[in-house]
Amino acid sequence: MYSLQDQRHDRSRDTLTLEQVGVEEVSVVPWTMMLPRKMARKVGLNRQWAMLIVVLSGLFATSFTITVIVVSLDAIATDLNSSVSALNWSLTGPMLAFGVVGPAFGKAGDLWGHKRVYVLGLAVAGVFAGLTALAWNAASMIAFRILSASAGAATGPAAMAYINRLFLPHERVRPLSMWSFTTAGAPVLGVVLGAPLVEAIGWRMIFIVQAPLCVIGVVLAARMLPETDRMKDVKFDIVGSFTLGLAATSLLLAVNRGHAWGWGSAPIIGLFVLSVVALIAFVNVEQRVDEPLMPMRWLRTRNVVLPITSTGLTNFAYMGGFLIVPQLLDKGLGLSAAHIGWLVIARPLTFSVVAPLGSSFTMKVGERVSAVLGAAFVVASMIMLANVRMGSSDFYVAIGLALSGVGLGFASPALTALVANSVDEANLGVAGAMQQLMSQLGAATGSTIMVSIHESTLGSGVAESYGFALYAGAAMAALGLAVSWFVSSTEHRDIDTD
Repeated sequence: MYSLQDQRHDRSRDTLTLEQVGVEEVSVVPWTMMLPRKMARKVGLNRQWAMLIVVLSGLFATSFTITVIVVSLDAIATDLNSSVSALNWSLTGPMLAFGVVGPAFGKAGDLWGHKRVYVLGLAVAGVFAGLTALAWNAASMIAFRILSASAGAATGPAAMAYINRLFLPHERVRPLSMWSFTTAGAPVLGVVLGAPLVEAIGWRMIFIVQAPLCVIGVVLAARMLPETDRMKDVKFDIVGSFTLGLAATSLLLAVNRGHAWGWGSAPIIGLFVLSVVALIAFVNVEQRVDEPLMPMRWLRTRNVVLPITSTGLTNFAYMGGFLIVPQLLDKGLGLSAAHIGWLVIARPLTFSVVAPLGSSFTMKVGERVSAVLGAAFVVASMIMLANVRMGSSDFYVAIGLALSGVGLGFASPALTALVANSVDEANLGVAGAMQQLMSQLGAATGSTIMVSIHESTLGSGVAESYGFALYAGAAMAALGLAVSWFVSSTEHRDIDTD
């Protein structure tokens, strides 16, 4: 079969014509030369970008629904004769699953082919999405949601692996900005659009629609995606996958349930201890096995460990602020739900605009500058929002929210590109999954800890307590900025195409 590796050797410097457009030509022709022809060729999406759209569409379809019901738990609880507390697991469970099983899927794709893993994961996610629509009680809904998210997690590392096989290192920032928007933007859009969608069509219909979308994605992927190279004569690191999953699950569960169960309670302390023990076990296992899930040299590779760490720290502030600010506007300022909805959309809107534009900026100035600048915008956003009080103008709030979108739009693609350009091609799927895991860890810990800070400082005033939480987000984003300062930009040079 004609593989991605074959396609990468088929470049030429011939004049670009409609008939010649294949998988790689757009990488040779400068983007400015493409613009005059773009409108003339309505079918001008070449296969390279068409395949990118296919894999990102599947990733969006599986990650969007993770948060789509976050603001509608009351209505769903009533429908299923359950409680909001119980149904919180329909949110927590999928978030845990999506982040935890990603590294295993990344390795599976590197071993057995990312097309096979992507198609299978998307298909299974669609099956359980359909079953979610038929859930008869809270337990069945939670179980189907977790199984759907677990399977859908295969789309994240597979999408990154395809990006890094379709595009050369100096070309990856722009497509990775689209990957970053999908992974970070889809859950955010799920929160923003969840309430209107549930009110308009009902929560069950959301999953009824998701199922055929996954099926369509499977058909398109099966027809359009080429096979990726597979590693031969190696074994899957089962013990490493289990210990890493146990460490991440224990940590996320402890952080998520700490406030409800009590931070000093035996279950929470036990979960933190279990997380540390499992992480130590994971490192020991990875040092002994011949084919580790995560090469230990990554911990000594500056452009792997630092970008992944900065991603987690920045997402701590980004997602924590996303959950805190609507509550601040509601309980602290007394704004209506519609008013709040129009304000908070400023963040995903700016992210969707800046991420593609930021990729061009990054290609000119380097990933380090973009990562530092992006983290600085997030810090400024948190500080502005921390000072929102009664009488603050809508413009002030919208600018504060927009700065977060601008910041992540600059930082996320740059950090993702650094990681992708610093690992072996055989481990691209695992690298993407590790970054996905750190994003989920940062988001989960940020949202939980910032809410806890607010609740523990309520005595100082409602708006003030939210301000303290947002200052904590600013501190973590500042730490992410400091970490980004020490990365090294990829050397962007011309590629010789003989």
